[in-house]
Amino acid sequence: MLAFYVDVLGCAVERRRDDIGLVQLRAGRSLIDLVPVDGKLGRAGGAAPGTDGRNLDHLCLRVDPFDGEAILAFLRDSGALPGEIAARYGAEGEGPSIYVADPEGNTVELKGPPAGTTPPDA
Repeated sequence: MLAFYVDVLGCAVERRRDDIGLVQLRAGRSLIDLVPVDGKLGRAGGAAPGTDGRNLDHLCLRVDPFDGEAILAFLRDSGALPGEIAARYGAEGEGPSIYVADPEGNTVELKGPPAGTTPPDA
């Protein structure tokens, strides 16, 4: 699972706490905590994600610039099975996004800038 977040999504390992079963990944200005369900922290939490339940709907990572076709091609070349590009509402408003599942079935949304905004280099 770590390889998906590092090699496919481009996150960097910032800190590891093997004693409690925690890997912290840097994703831009955000931090993602990966907690294996069989580690010390994981055993204290809920059940692993599955068809009967999960403890997370999805996480969203902002991608800017957002080239949807290039992102889809990269994800597919990496062995992932992304959904289609769709306009979805999020924290910054309506904008393009792609859903992809990590190896354990958690949904990751890759979200572009809101519609009607000017790219930073324009």
